[in-house]
Amino acid sequence: MSAKRPPCQLYLINPPAIVLADFIEHLKQALGGGPVAALQLRLKTVPDADILRAGEALLPICRAHDVALIINDRADLARTLGADGVHLGQSDGDIKDVRTLLGPDAQIGITCHNSRHFAMEAGEAGADYVAFGAFYPTQTKTPPAMATPDILTWWTQLAELPCVAIGGITPENARPLVEAGADFIAVSAGVWAHPQGPEQAVREFGKAMA
Repeated sequence: MSAKRPPCQLYLINPPAIVLADFIEHLKQALGGGPVAALQLRLKTVPDADILRAGEALLPICRAHDVALIINDRADLARTLGADGVHLGQSDGDIKDVRTLLGPDAQIGITCHNSRHFAMEAGEAGADYVAFGAFYPTQTKTPPAMATPDILTWWTQLAELPCVAIGGITPENARPLVEAGADFIAVSAGVWAHPQGPEQAVREFGKAMA
């Protein structure tokens, strides 16, 4: 792992279903616990209008805290919102087409599961980050593959492009992924379902990533 890589950062993903007013309060609590690099808005089973409404409400909060707002899957909605970028699955569109749509400054991430091949392809296509996982069992979604920390080490020794670790990560199990080379730790339930609340969760992740 290159000594020049910046410290690992926290990347939040909202719960699978949200009540917007409640989530806004939970997000503000989380942001009170320490630095957060990004928030991915991931709403898979709601109308586009609801995604846009949520994005419009969350964007000023993210801007105020220097948090990048990333939209899951939907480059078109990311463009409409003026969001900071989009996170793509393997079947959610071509990176070069998305770059053309969103422009050179957009953050484009792509899920690579446990595939070194997918990650290499993503880097060559111009992605801004690659995401590996799931590393641990997760209740947020059923992962198609499980990854092991060595893929993070392999990637950080090979490429300058940041890598995100995702899947079942908690403050208690994050450390091995940080030590393996994760540039970002992506978390959903590990923050929102924390028994002491989102603020304390972010505080604990900060200690785990230090």
